[in-house]
Amino acid sequence: MAEGEVGRAMGRAPTIAIVGRPNVGKSTLFNRLLGRRQAIVNDRPGVTRDRITGSFQVGPERMIHLIDTGGLVPGDDPIGLNRQVLMAVEESDLLLFVVDGKDGLTGADERVWQEFRRSGRPAVLVVNKSDTKAAQANVHEFSRLGLASTVTVSAEHGRGIGELLAAIEDQVPAAPGETWSGAPRLAIVGRPNVGKSSLLNRMVGAERALVSERPGTTRDPIDTLIERGGKSYVLVDTAGIRRRSRVEDPSEELAVMMARRQIGDADLAILVIDAVTGVTTGDLAIAGAIWELGRAAVIVVNKWDLLDEDGRERLDDTWPRLAGLLAAPWRVNTSAKTGRGLDKLLPAVEEALESYAFELSTAAVNDLFESIVTRHRPPTHQGKSWKFYYATQVTTRPPTFMLFANRTIDRNNSYRRYLENALRERLDLPGVPIRLVIRRRT
Repeated sequence: MAEGEVGRAMGRAPTIAIVGRPNVGKSTLFNRLLGRRQAIVNDRPGVTRDRITGSFQVGPERMIHLIDTGGLVPGDDPIGLNRQVLMAVEESDLLLFVVDGKDGLTGADERVWQEFRRSGRPAVLVVNKSDTKAAQANVHEFSRLGLASTVTVSAEHGRGIGELLAAIEDQVPAAPGETWSGAPRLAIVGRPNVGKSSLLNRMVGAERALVSERPGTTRDPIDTLIERGGKSYVLVDTAGIRRRSRVEDPSEELAVMMARRQIGDADLAILVIDAVTGVTTGDLAIAGAIWELGRAAVIVVNKWDLLDEDGRERLDDTWPRLAGLLAAPWRVNTSAKTGRGLDKLLPAVEEALESYAFELSTAAVNDLFESIVTRHRPPTHQGKSWKFYYATQVTTRPPTFMLFANRTIDRNNSYRRYLENALRERLDLPGVPIRLVIRRRT
C-alpha cells in the first residue's frame, strides 16, 4: 500500500501511555479515564498483553488518545510483550507511570522506570491504591524516582482522578480533538490463531497488535484508526472466539465475551478463516453470531499461500455452508503474512457497507412485495387466505422491512421463509442480513 494511504494509527491528538510493572492497576486506571470497561481487569499479573487504545476528552476541546500496556518485566521476552510496551512508549507524548501505593517503592519499580526513562518522554507518577493510611505513608518513598509530577489516586474508587486530569492538562499540548465519529467500525473476528492480528498489522503498516503462533495471545479489543483514499475506518482486533467448552481460564472467557460485544458495536465484521483447515464449526458459530447481531460481513480466507490441492478441495467443500449462512458475502483470499490480496479487502468492505445502508422508497418496497406475493400463493388458515396490505422500509443497517397483513406469520412458517429468501434474492446484498417484520392490521 502506498505510503500515506494506510497507517495512521493514533491521529493528531496527544497520545498517553499507561505504563508500569505488572499488577499495579494500569487497566483499572485506563477504564476509569475512559469511563467504560474496555480493558480486561484481573488480579493475576500479565492479563493485559497488547496495547489497548481508547479516547477521552480533557477540557472542552482536547481529545486524548490513551494506551493501556502490559506490565514491563525486564529480561527475557519470548513472545514480544516487552517490545509491545516499549513501542507504545515510543509513539506517546506523555507517560503515566503507575506504581502500587500499598506496596511502596519496590526494586521492580526502579528497574522498570530506568527502562522508560531512556525514552526521554515526560511522565507523571501515578501512585495508585492510595486509599489507605499505609499507602499514604509510603508516598514519600517514590520521590527517589525523581519524577517532578506526582498524583495519588485510587483508580478502583475514582479518588484523585480530577487531580490526575489536571496534571495531564498541564503536560499535553492544547489541540482541538479529533473525533472518530462517522468512521465505520470494522471488527476483525475469528477463531484463535487464524491470523487476525497479522491482518490488522498488515493493514496498518506497523506492528500494532501482538502476533504469536500461540493461540489466545490477543485478549483485549484494540481500536486503530486508519485512512485510505480519503476514507477513515476504525479497525478492532479482538480475541479469538472459541466454543465455551474450549475456554481455558476466566480472563480468556471474558475476552471471548468482549469479542462478541465488539461485533455488536461494529458496523461490519471481517471474519477471518484459515484457508488450510477450511470452514469449521467454530467459523460457522461466529458467522451465526454476526448474523444474529445484524452486522454486515466480509470473509477473509487467510493463509492462501499455504493452500495445497487437498486444502483447496476441503475449502471448496466447506465454503457453501458459510456462504449460505451469511448471504453469499464478499470473499477475499489473502496472505496476511505477505500482503497478497490485501488490496481487495477495503473495496469489498466498502461494497458491503454500501449494501448495509441500502434504502428503497415506500412505493418501490410495495411494488417489490406485490411481485413476490403474486409469484407464490399465500397460505390459508382456517379457510382464510393470508392477505398482504402494504409494506415499508423502517430502517437501514441492516435493511429492515415491515409488512402489514391480515395476520402475522410464525418465524418457522415456510411461507415466511419464502418471503425472506425471495427478498434477499431480489435485493442481492452480499453479506448483509435483511430483517422482515410482519404486523397484523385490521
